[in-house]
Amino acid sequence: MTSLAPTPSQTVGPFYGYALPLPKGGDIAPEGDPRAVAVHGYVYDGAGQPVPDALIEVFQADPEGDAAGAPGSLRREPTTGRLNGRDGLTWTGFGRIATDPDGHWVVRTLPPGAVGEGRQPYLAVVVFARGLLHHLHTRVYLADQVEAAADPLLSSLEPARAETLLAKPERPGVYRFDIRLQQGEDGAEETVFLDFAQH
Repeated sequence: MTSLAPTPSQTVGPFYGYALPLPKGGDIAPEGDPRAVAVHGYVYDGAGQPVPDALIEVFQADPEGDAAGAPGSLRREPTTGRLNGRDGLTWTGFGRIATDPDGHWVVRTLPPGAVGEGRQPYLAVVVFARGLLHHLHTRVYLADQVEAAADPLLSSLEPARAETLLAKPERPGVYRFDIRLQQGEDGAEETVFLDFAQH
């Protein structure tokens, strides 16, 4: 009988709580940057219940559309190996946030710029959670900063499905974006997730 080694997706789940959270992982924007905005929301499962131990990763371009970023988010202490996290000054374009006991997450970042001509700006988001053998990919568009008809992805979706990718302004500098892993009992729409070809 052939035995197969478990994949990272099958083994990573139990270690969310102590191995993956990043100090100041939601603080992507440099400290004190007046352009900073907060994007927050909840992760819900198929029953509409909040997921208290999900992990959200955010990748994005800076406001000028430069997606190169810089190393620094996962910097470690060389003598102990302890994760130091970011320095508060360097733009890395990466964030990692664990949901709290209420399933809530928040990232403080800069509004992204569009990467390439004719594209709309967005945050690329990866969702990890128990019960998911493979993480999920989605996007967050800041609703008041995009032209949905001009974006290839948004314009290809039914309007109700495209709405699941829009972070709505709650007040100046604050956006709400909930992630629904499946169709909820309350009839709310499942978040659109993206499929990438495996190579």
